[in-house]
Amino acid sequence: MNVFSSIADVRAARASMTGTLGFVPTMGFLHEGHLSLVRRAKAECDAAAVSIFINPTQFVAGEDLDRYPRALERDLALLREAGVAFVFTPQAQDMYPPGFATSIDVGPVAFPLEGASRPGHFSGVATVVTKLFNIVQPTKAFFGQKDAQQCAVIRRLVTDLNMPLDVIICDTVRNESGLALSSRNAYLDEDERHRASLLHAALQTAKEYVGKGERNAETVRRTMRDMFAREPDFIVDYISIADPISLAELDRIENEALVSLAVRVGTTRLIDNMLVRT
Repeated sequence: MNVFSSIADVRAARASMTGTLGFVPTMGFLHEGHLSLVRRAKAECDAAAVSIFINPTQFVAGEDLDRYPRALERDLALLREAGVAFVFTPQAQDMYPPGFATSIDVGPVAFPLEGASRPGHFSGVATVVTKLFNIVQPTKAFFGQKDAQQCAVIRRLVTDLNMPLDVIICDTVRNESGLALSSRNAYLDEDERHRASLLHAALQTAKEYVGKGERNAETVRRTMRDMFAREPDFIVDYISIADPISLAELDRIENEALVSLAVRVGTTRLIDNMLVRT
């Protein structure tokens, strides 16, 4: 496995490769969720590549850029064992050199939910993903469903800019209690990690209500909010039942809906989601 920190080296390596390339962009501190994406990339393509870059432009004021967990050597060992062809580990000054001024706005899909809570976040995501796709030139790029709005943003980006690659969305990986795997879970203490399973329980409740015939979206939202109201140290940022593509909030649930939420557990903000079908 090669490890490249320069853009020129990645481009040279890609130019020398034949066949299809699957790409998994990450911010490092890898867990089983990331590794499942790598395995999917290897299964569907001739080779797999991964980037590890903590992108400063997607962190908004007051967020955890400086304390975001890092474990580069451990990450590289995991990727070497997984059989990745190369890993791209750029520096911020190379991705955003002096005078850098371009950003990408993907429109309404970036406005609600995480976009409302974290203004500018998805512009940072869209910009860095565009740069990574341009540098790596993948055939397919793999993302996790846990970040559902990010997936919608990237699909919009690739479609609107006619990028020659396929975006593959993979199922959320969870621990034994249902908590979605996330690098930010490292911030939770043991008790918080146990109680954070309430996020998945609330999503499961929404799925069960819809499965039993409930079509009023606000009734389902209210039921989920009531579950968190019994946990006073959980602070709900949002509970959403929306169209899976546009992310517009729904009054009635017909066919398919994306149920998503953001909840602060102690000092840690967690997100999760689930697609439900009538």
